[in-house]
Amino acid sequence: MPEHSPEHLDVLIVGAGLSGIGAAVRLREKDAGLTLAIFEGRDAIGGTWDLFRYPGVRSDSDMATLGYPFRAWRGDRAIAEGGAIRDYIVDTARETGVAALVRLRHRVLRADWSHQDARWTVDYEVDGVAARVTCAFLYGCTGYYDYAQGHAPDWPGRGEFAGTLVHPQFWPETLDVTGKRVVVIGSGATAVTLVPALVRRGAAHVTMLQRSPTYIVSMPSRSAVDARLRRLLPARAADAAIRWKSIAVSSFFYTLARQRPAAVRRGIADEQRKLLGEGFEMAHLTPRYDPWDERLCLVPDADLFAVLKDRRAAIVTDRIARFTRDGLALESGVDLPADVIVTATGLRVQMMGGIALSVDDVPVVMAERLVFRGAMLDGVPNFAFSVGYTNASWTLKSDLTARFVGRLLRHMRRGSFRSVEAIAMPGEASDDPLFGLQSGYVRRAAGAMPRQGKRSPWRVRQNYLLDWLDFHASRVRPGPLRFGK
Repeated sequence: MPEHSPEHLDVLIVGAGLSGIGAAVRLREKDAGLTLAIFEGRDAIGGTWDLFRYPGVRSDSDMATLGYPFRAWRGDRAIAEGGAIRDYIVDTARETGVAALVRLRHRVLRADWSHQDARWTVDYEVDGVAARVTCAFLYGCTGYYDYAQGHAPDWPGRGEFAGTLVHPQFWPETLDVTGKRVVVIGSGATAVTLVPALVRRGAAHVTMLQRSPTYIVSMPSRSAVDARLRRLLPARAADAAIRWKSIAVSSFFYTLARQRPAAVRRGIADEQRKLLGEGFEMAHLTPRYDPWDERLCLVPDADLFAVLKDRRAAIVTDRIARFTRDGLALESGVDLPADVIVTATGLRVQMMGGIALSVDDVPVVMAERLVFRGAMLDGVPNFAFSVGYTNASWTLKSDLTARFVGRLLRHMRRGSFRSVEAIAMPGEASDDPLFGLQSGYVRRAAGAMPRQGKRSPWRVRQNYLLDWLDFHASRVRPGPLRFGK
């Protein structure tokens, strides 16, 4: 490392995606004098929406809530394609001046907090060259999955397949599926997006191979209500009305699903039958769990149901016995031929982008830490991280977190505090991981995620309205938070 003193920042944000850009805007709103930088390991702004380039990639939440509240989404589609979302993030960064704070190809490797110095020492690489910076506050906006690799089981015979094998996270730009038989392994948000998109790209036939069914619901990509509100109201009033309408609707249906799961299950099935017509085997769309035990999959304008109805695509519910030269051998004894196999089998969870955190040179083990307000870790000073809701748009929660951090930093500056630390009382811990879902990626990562406590503020609520009310009603004060000078 260079012997001269490293650059020092008030705040270092890691990640220039949806969360990182929004966080920088919110922090500057609270204190324009902060010295602030955003380190981005990749070579572009946009995060997830720049990385994922598979056919049909799109939002799985409505843009009224996935967009920033301080710069409303004004596109005509409530469900937007990935490129448009990426452009929206980049445009927001430029218009707010935050783009000037972004340092691309700055990959953070490790960060150590020193109680003696009351600062973080952060080691990173720029184009492979080691460098160091210090900061008073570290803010992780890296998402929660591994950008370098996706999840793909090690199936027997995988190397025998003579066709093209691809993971959606690393889609080849030159891949042509015209006239080819495609099998998409998986039934999550990526799979239900890929199937109709690959049909539109000219695939001879697309099969979605699933181990078990997922709840799939259709939503119009354009909202007639939103369009009417924009005609009747001034722009800013329409933005607010559309946003709160979307929040209220999603909160209502989530609450209904948790309180009356049988009724919601019947309602989803009835709508699917209308879209698919007679003769479709509904067992392929009938999960064994209740709605919102796992995240629902959203498809715009019933595009998946349309290609299933006209037989250009199909769903097969089975397990893979092995890969073969010409496709897949299933446990039922059926052979599934394929020219292209897409492993839409999920993400690998990785907290903080794999950054090695430590406090006074003692490694921070995520699974041993509790989460405070869904944003801080107990016993880790001057640190916050951003994650979204599992039952609603990511940005709803990440924006509340950014505003909370901004309020926290302003309180520290006014009180001349150098550190803040969330301290959990003995007996507070529970066995519940950060996300309360039964999804495969959550179960696989249970040992790598921080834990929830038994009660608020150590409990992560999947309820934006309650969190919003709590944010506006509460103040930064001692208690679980310990401030130091």
